[in-house]
Amino acid sequence: MKRIFATFLTLASVLIGMNLSAQEYPVLLHSHNDYWRPAPFWTAYSYKLYSYEADVYLVDGVVCVAHDREDIKPENNIESLYIEPMVSVYKANGGKPWEDAKHGIQLMVDIKDETDPTMAALVEAFGKYPEVFDRSVNPYGVQIVITGNFPDPEDFDKWPAYMGIDGRFDEEYTPEQFERVVMFSAPLSDYVRWNGKGTMIPEQEAELKKAIDKAHSMNRPVRFWGTPEYETMYYTFYNLGIDFINTDEPELASVFYRDYANKNFQIGAASSSQGGVTRFANLDKTTRDFAGFQNDKLQLSKGVEVYEPEYGKTGKKVKNVIFLIGDGFGLNQATAAYYANKGALTIMNINNIGFQVNNALGAFTTDSAAAGSALATGESHANRHISSTVDGQAIPSLSDFFDEKGYAVGVMTLGNVADATPSAFYGHSTERDNADEITRYLLDGKLDLLCGSGMREFTRRNDGVDFVGELKKAGYAFITDASQIDEQNGKVICIDERMDEAVEESTLEFLADATRDAIDLLQDQSKKGFFLMVEGAKIDYAGHAKSLPGSVIETLSFDLAVAEALKFADEDGETLVVVTGDHETGGLVLLDGNAETGHIMGTYVTNDHTPAMLPVYSYGPGSDKFTGTYMNTEIARRIKEMIK
Repeated sequence: MKRIFATFLTLASVLIGMNLSAQEYPVLLHSHNDYWRPAPFWTAYSYKLYSYEADVYLVDGVVCVAHDREDIKPENNIESLYIEPMVSVYKANGGKPWEDAKHGIQLMVDIKDETDPTMAALVEAFGKYPEVFDRSVNPYGVQIVITGNFPDPEDFDKWPAYMGIDGRFDEEYTPEQFERVVMFSAPLSDYVRWNGKGTMIPEQEAELKKAIDKAHSMNRPVRFWGTPEYETMYYTFYNLGIDFINTDEPELASVFYRDYANKNFQIGAASSSQGGVTRFANLDKTTRDFAGFQNDKLQLSKGVEVYEPEYGKTGKKVKNVIFLIGDGFGLNQATAAYYANKGALTIMNINNIGFQVNNALGAFTTDSAAAGSALATGESHANRHISSTVDGQAIPSLSDFFDEKGYAVGVMTLGNVADATPSAFYGHSTERDNADEITRYLLDGKLDLLCGSGMREFTRRNDGVDFVGELKKAGYAFITDASQIDEQNGKVICIDERMDEAVEESTLEFLADATRDAIDLLQDQSKKGFFLMVEGAKIDYAGHAKSLPGSVIETLSFDLAVAEALKFADEDGETLVVVTGDHETGGLVLLDGNAETGHIMGTYVTNDHTPAMLPVYSYGPGSDKFTGTYMNTEIARRIKEMIK
């Protein structure tokens, strides 16, 4: 059974005498052939690896470190490469490998020479520093493990108790001898023939699992050597329950495992994160107050219900348009949420699908300002520009278009109302950070509803004006609770700071509820119809933070809002629903998963936007016009063509 969210096999802490509850990685990383590194010990130590390996030969009484005898250099010995550096860091950190360490580290010594003389030399070398190499003296000390030409079991007691032994599965040990066995190691080739790509042959994998289970039944961790490297091996070995991961790439392995919880999600499984916050530090100005994703709340007890549209019940006329934009929402974000919800997503029930290309004007990769403005206006924009030409001329948005035709207009975001995408639907500026300039366009009164977070943009402005007072004079009711939207009769600005918080189980339906209330409000504002833009803002935040759990939960929240739009479209029969993203964030790559359990695993290749094409889902009258592949500017243009 896969070990999706375990922190680490607790038997290892019993075995090695250390506390792994705060282990930085969910597995024990072993720096295989560590002495080959440009800086032996120090390279892997800098990434806080647990275990280090040195092959040794005895030359004139000196324990030299080398892979083969012909590689021996007297200056490369166990003292200079390992003992002295380890002693120095332990002295510097108060008897620990790191100041914040909750455990010691391990040095595996692979004897390539005669056993007894080499063992005697090792005992002499390590014995000088019992405060570092004897865990009966220092529980945070270095665990010595002898492998290779280790002593015969009947000779274990000839050597100090701190000299642990690397066990073998085919060896029979007495209870006394077994006390000296620290772990079990074996060549991977004894069980499987696998190059690290794809999956193992099931029968061979079963044999490997038997060996793992055998070690664990004896309360010992297990390591395999002769293994492939890179991501597929990392998660495959983790899922199999292999405790020590051999790595020839300490940096790559440490990066992969360090935020392992953020690479995995499964509904109904407890989060493996031990509290803390996942947040990308350099969000844009209007989103700087975002508190981040509370890691221990990135879990759901059950999946979300999906809606199946009632095809064949819509008419030919477009009276209303609901435009839903997932910020940072790409195909893999949708796919991850789909698998996590066990193969169900309302968005995936929309049959008309197209793809939009989203390059910015003058830049291959877009930001939210340029992308949101392209979706809002039907014109290409330079990055950082909000519905504005490069020389500052305002470009009319869909909100302007529908307002001029007498339709009710609403803009809603599960984020800051002055952020790039929502502001592109009511404001204009050559700089997305000019919140005062952008929000002053609200005084034009073209919106019937604005809803999101961002109170600072209304009450702590740089221009010093009583902006809330001015909005009220312009005819807006100003409220701070999204649940009160449906109680209003006229134009409404709702700034609810809860919409700036990351979605968790208790707020999963917040955006959907607000979307439903917004539809009800706008229906009453104009008999001609309405236009509503709804943004799922924090799919983007999750991509910047490289948080797959955050992305899945935010996407499911967005999907529930899509369901509300489709339900209304089926009831109304004259509503066009368009769903897309403004850009993809993070370069999310899905690595593995389980369709039956809903476990999904993925990694981000960047904390920035990517130029990936985005899916466009459309439903209702005129939805067939949104299939194919086209620039993002085409979406607004085709929406306008639907309105007579």
